[in-house]
Amino acid sequence: MKLVRKDIEKDNAGQVTLVPEEPEDMWHTYNLVQVGDSLRASTIRKVQTESSTGSVGSNRVRTTLTLCVEAIDFDSQACQLRVKGTNIQENEYVKMGAYHTIELEPNRQFTLAKKQWDSVVLERIEQACDPAWSADVAAVVMQEGLAHVCLVTPSMTLTRAKVEVNIPRKRRGNCSQHDRALERFYEQVAQAIQRHINFEVVKCVLVASPGFVREQFCDYMFQQAVKTDNKVLLENRSKFLQVHASSGHKYSLKEALCDPAVASRLSDTKAAGEVKALDDFYKMLQHEPDRAFYGLKQVEKANEAMAIDTLLISDELFRHQDVATRSRYVRLVDSVKENAGTVRIFSSLHVSGEQLSQLTGVAAILRFPVPDLSDQEDDSSSEED
Repeated sequence: MKLVRKDIEKDNAGQVTLVPEEPEDMWHTYNLVQVGDSLRASTIRKVQTESSTGSVGSNRVRTTLTLCVEAIDFDSQACQLRVKGTNIQENEYVKMGAYHTIELEPNRQFTLAKKQWDSVVLERIEQACDPAWSADVAAVVMQEGLAHVCLVTPSMTLTRAKVEVNIPRKRRGNCSQHDRALERFYEQVAQAIQRHINFEVVKCVLVASPGFVREQFCDYMFQQAVKTDNKVLLENRSKFLQVHASSGHKYSLKEALCDPAVASRLSDTKAAGEVKALDDFYKMLQHEPDRAFYGLKQVEKANEAMAIDTLLISDELFRHQDVATRSRYVRLVDSVKENAGTVRIFSSLHVSGEQLSQLTGVAAILRFPVPDLSDQEDDSSSEED
């Protein structure tokens, strides 16, 4: 993401002009744009024209509109963002108050104005415009006959290819059909890796599977690379890291990212940090439940006691339609930071973010034990009775 201009007043009202440069920037934009904002961008409008003879025709013209945002739609597979709203600025092609949908595009700038820019949104802009935040981890999660080739970016896990091949069972005395199908499967996975992974950016490629599938696949791929003199694969062989996973499904990627060898290799990436924080939370919940809370009310009570060491919160909560609810989450984040706590904002498109969403989307690891707040509430209510 490229920041062209930033005009924010002391009262936190103002506007920013940005240029999304990569598909992931559309995800950042989706988290920036909220209902009630003003969005100015170039778009195409179908305009009816009438000739001197009275015949009516239609032309598609490119024009710049300013919309008051009413609905936002994000396609995670295509990384496309559509914003619907009413026109609030004079335009020769579109009447004031008329509805229009703008499809935001990579490498085409837009200006976003808000009545109130909160700390979470401003921090996301800083992260999105920082070139260090890029997709530097790739993963191949596989089992016999099934593989997912993914890019693990700081904000989401993108499935770039899914390979499925029917593998016949081995028959006594005749394994040829099984072996041929397996070879065909490995070949397709190797092609998907070369097609979808940019080795100039990616620091590490995780190959995860149950059993010996990962070893057999890597042996096959690099043997073929030697035969065909595939310099790209041979020069980047050191980037491949083999780890265990229970299956070839996408959810097994979390296991691979939790592997200690992987964690040390990816210690400088946000994705690994999120996975470790969630893993630490689960361990704390198991061994010291008084130091692991989840649910907004519970976490807010812990924050009042200044007990939060690490706050885990899903970015999905900051897209809440109710302004008061959204502000409540922002206040929680700001308060934890003021109390010298660490805040980790999880992407709802990331594997770890999906798991956090199952825990209400907000959780906390505490500095010191706090008695179970629900028990306290039950005690107080019984006394009243």
